Amino acid sequence: MAGLRTGIRRRYQELSRSLDERGRRLFAAAEARAYGHGGVSVVSRITGIARSTIVRGIREIREQVQMGSGRIRQAGGGRKAKDFEDRTLLPDLERLVEPDTRGDPMRPLRWTSQSLRHLAQALKARGHSVCPHVIADGLRKLGYRLQANRKTREGSHPMDRDAQFQYINHQALLFLTAGDPVISVDTKKKEWVGDFKNPGRAGRPKGAPETVQVHDFIDPKLGRAVPYGVYDLADNQGWGSAGTDHDTASFAVQAIKRWWRTMGRSRYPQARRLLITADGGGSNGYRVRLWKLELQALANSLRIPITVCHLPPGTSKWNNIEHRLFSFITLHWRGKPLRSFKTIVQLIAATTTTAGLRVRAELDEHKYPKAVKISAARLAAINLRCHEFHGEWNYTIDPKRSTK
Repeated sequence: MAGLRTGIRRRYQELSRSLDERGRRLFAAAEARAYGHGGVSVVSRITGIARSTIVRGIREIREQVQMGSGRIRQAGGGRKAKDFEDRTLLPDLERLVEPDTRGDPMRPLRWTSQSLRHLAQALKARGHSVCPHVIADGLRKLGYRLQANRKTREGSHPMDRDAQFQYINHQALLFLTAGDPVISVDTKKKEWVGDFKNPGRAGRPKGAPETVQVHDFIDPKLGRAVPYGVYDLADNQGWGSAGTDHDTASFAVQAIKRWWRTMGRSRYPQARRLLITADGGGSNGYRVRLWKLELQALANSLRIPITVCHLPPGTSKWNNIEHRLFSFITLHWRGKPLRSFKTIVQLIAATTTTAGLRVRAELDEHKYPKAVKISAARLAAINLRCHEFHGEWNYTIDPKRSTK
């Protein structure tokens, strides 16, 4: 008997993957008949097929039932779907997951996550007998899928939004055609420095991921890094200043000054002017008085006019530096813990692309106090010329002549 059972088990293991439901049923029935008395119970234990299914197979063999049309089950066979038995299940489920909640009975779910468990509990409260698996099947039938938020709505467009972009492009073309530098500037997302998890994955030996702290408890000694970038549109070169203090206009202009001394001056020895494209807000915003005051000092130092064109409010994602420099820095250091300022500087400086992008970076440990007040008198002393088209966004700061 033990040999018979072993033979049944071996034959079933060899054939089960190639048999459909009917084939497994008939196989089990044939083995049970060949085994003799008690064969149904023995084959059921070996194969895991229910006794009733084996008995049905034996009956089919005896009666030589022909299913026809290649069907495995008879038409209408099998357990009925839950929504077939409960006609109001799908309509109630759809009302629960609709973006706009309707009716007071559904309101408690408005501020909770629409997990399968919560949906099942809400439907049970309405008299439906369901489990999370039934909810998942119902959502698929209703055409619902898990989807993330998509950033497409930009809010109200400021007046002359598109015209401002055209103006910026026109100014950049004039500068580039004349061989004068055009740079895009902005502050990258600030990063906490320390042994913390950094999103993304990096190549490591299998089973040996880089370990970091479980909790992101900020190290007050390290603080956070403030990466400020300068991107040269004509040369496809980038500069990164990793600040250790505050993100202020003084810090931003200092980064531009460092770019000029390290990269810009040698690249544009005959430059007669400089064009900066920047966001409308932040440390380089068009309303920041300190930004314009610091640019006056920079113009005096470089002895060339500095023209600034700001992107319209709410359009910072269109800034060239975002998708030509910052995106590649983020890709380069993904999955790598930013354990020190030195690590951040090295990762920024090592960023390259097949299109020829090269980046240089330095650590800026100077102190930049916040909330520096600039009086109206000091603002009025800036040698600033507003352009005719949206002078608040587009202006030129000329260097002041030395009084000596």
